[in-house]
Amino acid sequence: MAAGLHPLAPHYLPGFITAPEETDTLLVVTGIILLLSVLGVGLIFLRLHTLPERMAHKSQKLQFEIVAVLGLLALFTHVHLFWVAGLLLALIDIPDFSGQFGRMAHALERIAGVKSPTSEVAGDDASPPGDVDTAAESDAVVRKEQGHA
Repeated sequence: MAAGLHPLAPHYLPGFITAPEETDTLLVVTGIILLLSVLGVGLIFLRLHTLPERMAHKSQKLQFEIVAVLGLLALFTHVHLFWVAGLLLALIDIPDFSGQFGRMAHALERIAGVKSPTSEVAGDDASPPGDVDTAAESDAVVRKEQGHA
């Protein structure tokens, strides 16, 4: 076979046309760029998708688990409303009422004359309803146990 060019072929060929049995560098470069761009877009998507969860985790929110579940639901169901709800929950501070409810329960137990589990641990007896001094002391004990002192 003749190794020369066909007489009607142009004498100048562009650089992206390769000779037979040679590596197509344009294809290799395009494949690498495609692979890197798919990985980059995927990482950006996952980083944006976990934004509410990371926000709730940084600020030590009580609703962290709810935000995490909403993020997983949004990922697997492709319902964007779950992601928006998780983002809103991550941005909102829900107050912690457990300390206040515990103090109310302790006060009601004192009024009723029932021994509370905290007074049994501390060794105190339940105070009578009219004893103001021991009520103030037990409030101080409860605050100290809860870390409010």
